[in-house]
Amino acid sequence: MKQILLFAILSITILSVQGQKQKSPTLDIKAFNEKFEQVRWLCEYDRVAWVTSDSVMKEDKTEMARLGSEWFCFQAQDSLWHAVYGKYAAGRFDQVFHYIVGHDGLVKRVKSQVDTALVNTHSRGLIVANQALQPIKANTSIRFNQFIKRNPDNTLSVWMLPAFQTNGVAVYGGEFYYQISPEGTRILTKQEYYQGQFRGFKTDTPRDISLGYEDVEQPTWGSIFFVWYYKSYFTKIFIENKAIRSTAFRNENKSYSWFHVELPPTKKSKGR
Repeated sequence: MKQILLFAILSITILSVQGQKQKSPTLDIKAFNEKFEQVRWLCEYDRVAWVTSDSVMKEDKTEMARLGSEWFCFQAQDSLWHAVYGKYAAGRFDQVFHYIVGHDGLVKRVKSQVDTALVNTHSRGLIVANQALQPIKANTSIRFNQFIKRNPDNTLSVWMLPAFQTNGVAVYGGEFYYQISPEGTRILTKQEYYQGQFRGFKTDTPRDISLGYEDVEQPTWGSIFFVWYYKSYFTKIFIENKAIRSTAFRNENKSYSWFHVELPPTKKSKGR
């Protein structure tokens, strides 16, 4: 469903008698839209991961014993989603389960082997990204989700952020992106954001919540993901940036629209 981007500005400049021009909004709309489109893809990836992991839990225990931490999803040229589970060891990926999610949402296990180059490079890319995140993971019990995608230039993109915790807590405060070499062995560029601690909210009671991101100018991709992923658990979720407050609200037709407000300097909100 096509989403509507709305931008509301709370003026922070008083017009003089001479007709002084109003200050321009600080939101980078183009960058926000690009992040939002990526978030929608990440949410679709997550949906495929959820439904196929449920199928894995129903499989034979002997086969499940062969699994490692290297599993991933990818979208084929026919737009169908695939999920591959196995283990990377001794320079190769041992494929155990291969699922295809149909356009009707049904999950089907297939016996076909996925392209060797694809599974090996994706597995190595995930291993490299997890190694980069290990210093943070070693000091927290927070579970992470991982996402991987092949780029048009043949490099790999890996996104990592806190998962929906098993105790029902939605966590934020850290998000990590790595662009990895085509062969999956080296990090070429990285964008890491970590507040020094993770924060979260129980999802058992619908209510308004605020995400404290006052240390950055623009909504991060991780904060946008949090709003979009958890929007059905809370009445409203506000992203509180240095001078912008953003939220997605539900319309009468049950679709969601983004709403952004530029805050006056004296009323910049403190995240809770």
